[in-house]
Amino acid sequence: MSELVDAKGLACPQPVILTKKALDSCDDVTVLLDNTTALENVKRLASNSGCAVEATEEPSGVFRIHIRKQEDAGIREGTSLECTCPTDTPQSAQGPTVFAIPSNVMGYGNDELGALLMKAFIHTAIDLEHGPDMIILYNTGVKLATSDSGVVDDLKALEAKGVRILVCGTCVNFFELGGKIRAGIVSNMYDIASTLSTAGRIVKP
Repeated sequence: MSELVDAKGLACPQPVILTKKALDSCDDVTVLLDNTTALENVKRLASNSGCAVEATEEPSGVFRIHIRKQEDAGIREGTSLECTCPTDTPQSAQGPTVFAIPSNVMGYGNDELGALLMKAFIHTAIDLEHGPDMIILYNTGVKLATSDSGVVDDLKALEAKGVRILVCGTCVNFFELGGKIRAGIVSNMYDIASTLSTAGRIVKP
């Protein structure tokens, strides 16, 4: 069974996520890409999964990657979906995995870039094998739960998967966002502190 994945024009990590999904159900996958970053990430995913990989560049500038599963090949548990991300590992401690997000941008330096990175991080969390059990949004992170954040639909998708999202009520009031929160539960510091103190793992992007 073969499948064609057209990932042209998609930003990382979408091409990798789509490729992984295709490899979960198919032995022969062809991926179309139009940038070298996605090319290297998809090739790495396929190689780490024990697959045969053949990449060619077409005259139009589109990269075509042909991936074939070898005997005993498969997506190995813990295989990273992004070359810059650490490999996910199962929880070693008791308690939930909590994503504590204190900002609506990821990292320091350029806020426009940081907003793009945060959007990609939250979107990727939907498909992580060892994703969050709970998410805490505080400080400017509460702005991610508003309708114009660009990630509220992804937060709702995480909620639909059973992820509990706590939104700091003090922060909501400080930024005058009352009535504008569209995902999660407006919570308080007691619930937030209790969640963090009983967490098995805390991930802070």
